[in-house]
This record gives sequence, structure tokens and C-alpha cells, in this order.
Amino acid sequence: MKAVRFSQYGSPDTLTIADVATPSPLDHEVLIKVAATSINSWDWELLRGVPFANRMMFGLFKPKIIIALGCDVAGTITAIGKNVTRFEVGDEVFGDLSEGKWGGFAEYTCADEKALSIKPINISFIQAAAIPQAALLAYQGIVLKGRVQVGQRVLINGGGGGAGTFAIQIARSLGAVVTAVDSTEKLEVMRSLGADVVMDYTKEDFTKNGNQYDLIFDCMLIRSVFTCKQSLSPKGTYVVVGGNMRRILQTALLGPLLLWFEGKHMGLLLHKANKCLDDMMKLIELGKVTPVIDRSFPLDETAQAFHYFDQGHAKGKVVITMETSS
Repeated sequence: MKAVRFSQYGSPDTLTIADVATPSPLDHEVLIKVAATSINSWDWELLRGVPFANRMMFGLFKPKIIIALGCDVAGTITAIGKNVTRFEVGDEVFGDLSEGKWGGFAEYTCADEKALSIKPINISFIQAAAIPQAALLAYQGIVLKGRVQVGQRVLINGGGGGAGTFAIQIARSLGAVVTAVDSTEKLEVMRSLGADVVMDYTKEDFTKNGNQYDLIFDCMLIRSVFTCKQSLSPKGTYVVVGGNMRRILQTALLGPLLLWFEGKHMGLLLHKANKCLDDMMKLIELGKVTPVIDRSFPLDETAQAFHYFDQGHAKGKVVITMETSS
């Protein structure tokens, strides 16, 4: 099979396409013929070898597994282990493999059956591949941690990206009044997804306009926790899902103190792979949430896809398909 070979940390240009042996599933695994996968921030960080904690999991000086990238997958089961009970050969599935072997950037990959769900017939493989990690970051942040209620004011910083586009739609489905912040080129897509107010961060700083929000869902985290807390209403919640590592550590350390002294909940969202996926899919099947796909790239253009992802221009998700450009 063809796969993206990940042999060293660094630039996307170090990635190569190689012919490698097709894996065989263990007793509790299935073999998936991958139709599509997508790029998440975690893939990008793992490729670069930052933060250093990623190297503790995948190899200190170089990756221990050459096909370690790609945790969101969608495809068709072609073989099953002897202890698999949830699926059969031919089932179309999707899921987040980040708690297992990853390996989505390949024509075939093995996955624990617990990491997968049946793909609904009304969505494509490309749409399914865009859902698992980004959509559930948004769902877990907005619904589980944010506990958003009808009429509450929600601000989504980075609303035009992968998790942000899902977060806008989820918050709107709950009846929240949504303000979405991102770059100039993403204002229209955020507005089209239902944001009541869109804000261009290159022209306006949401922490300085005097408005306060019941929930701030921050995908970017470029401001200090002390600055952001001014934009929270009393007893408000600030949820961090990505951004500057120094700011993330600051939030993790100081969040409990702010809760103690000011009653404001400020902390990190610890993503749990595939948790609440069934609930998320109900919103998608009802038409309340739709995956936003910016571009798809064939497998042999994975390096170009990562470069595009790094530029920060993508509106929604960047997807990799198992097609080739030739």
C-alpha cells in the first residue's frame, strides 16, 4: 500500500510517499481501506515535534512509527480480528484513532473497533473524515464544559477554523447568541454558519470592547488569561482548546486561582477521543451542523496540504483523500 512516511520531525517537506506492507489487524482490531483523512493541529504539532510532550509519546529524537500521522479516518472495513463483534467486512466507518496507533495517512490502517462508528449514509467519506476530532473538541467544549443555555452570549475565538466552524453551529443549535472572531477572509463563512456577530481580529480586540460573554471558546489563545478574564461575565466560563503553549500553561496554572477568587471558570479542554460522537452525529443528521471543508488534497500532495494548513487560511477543515494527483 501507499502511505505517508514520517521519518523525522520538522518541515512537511520531510514527508515522503512510500510503498509499505499492508498491516494486519490484531484480534480486537479491524483493517480499514481509508477513503479520506483530515489534518488537525495535533498532526501539525506532531510533525514538527512540538511541544516536547509529543516526542515523549512518539519518539524522543525521531518518530518510532513511520506512519504515525493522521488520527481522523473514514473508510471501509476489509478485514476483522477474531474478537471483533461490532463490525463486519464491508461496513463504512469513521473515527478518531488518537488513542491508538494513528496512521490515517495511508491507503490502509488498523484500528481498535472501539474507536470507530458506522458512517451515516447521508454524509460522504470526505465529510466524515472532517468530523471526529474537530467536531468533538467543539461539542465537548460548548456542551459539556460550557453548558451553554438558550440566550447565553458565546464568543468563539478562531471561529473560521476546524473546531471553530463546528462550535459556531453547535452554539447556535442550543439557542446561544454567538460572536465569532477570526481573520478578514473568514468573516463571511462564519456569518453563513449562523454567527450573530463576526469580528475581524486584525481590526478589533474582543478583550477591549467592553462586552462580556457567558462562554469564551478559544481556539487561538494569544492573549493572557488576565486579559481574557475581563471579557467573561460573572460566573462565566473560558475554555481553551488550542493556541500558544506558554499561554496554555498559564491558563492551566492560574485557572484554578481565578475560580477560587473570582468564580470564573478558566481552563483547558482535555479532548476525549470519540466521546459524544453519537450526540454530535444527531446534530449533523438533523441538518443543524454541517462539516465545512475548505480543500481536499490527494495523498501524494500531503506535504502541500500541511503547508496550506500552516498558512492559517483554511476555512474549516483540510482533508486528504487516497486519490493521487497523477
